[in-house]
Amino acid sequence: MGWLAAIALLHPAILLRRRERRAHLSVGLATLTVTFACSLGVGIYGGYREKLRQSIFKETPWVGYLFERKEHLAFGVLMLAWAGTLAYVGAALAQGDTRASLRRAAHWSFLVAAAIAVITAILGTIVATYKTF
Repeated sequence: MGWLAAIALLHPAILLRRRERRAHLSVGLATLTVTFACSLGVGIYGGYREKLRQSIFKETPWVGYLFERKEHLAFGVLMLAWAGTLAYVGAALAQGDTRASLRRAAHWSFLVAAAIAVITAILGTIVATYKTF
C-alpha cells in the first residue's frame, strides 16, 4: 500500500507542473490513497507493538529504528498531501498572484510528499522482509 501511495502522489506532482492544468481527480485520489494507507498503518500498529516490536528491537535494533522512522516519515507524507490538496483547492478559489502561489505550493507539496513516500516505502519493505505478522 505504501508503494501505491508513493506512485499515486507522483501523478498530481507531475500534472501540477503546469499551473493552469486541472487535476481535481488526481489530487483527490492521491490524497485519499495516502490517507487510506496511513489509516491501515495506524490500524496495525497495535498488533506490531504487541507481537513484533520487542523481538525486532532485541534481535536487530536498526530494523526497529527503521520502522520507527518510517512512521514519522509517513505522517509527514500525509500532512504534505493534505497541504497540497488544501493549496490546490485554495488556488481554485483565489485570484491573481495568490492563485499562482497556491498552485506552486500544491505542486511542491505533492512533489516532496512523493519523494518522502518513496523513502517510506523502501523502509517499509526492508522492515517487512525482515519480519512480519
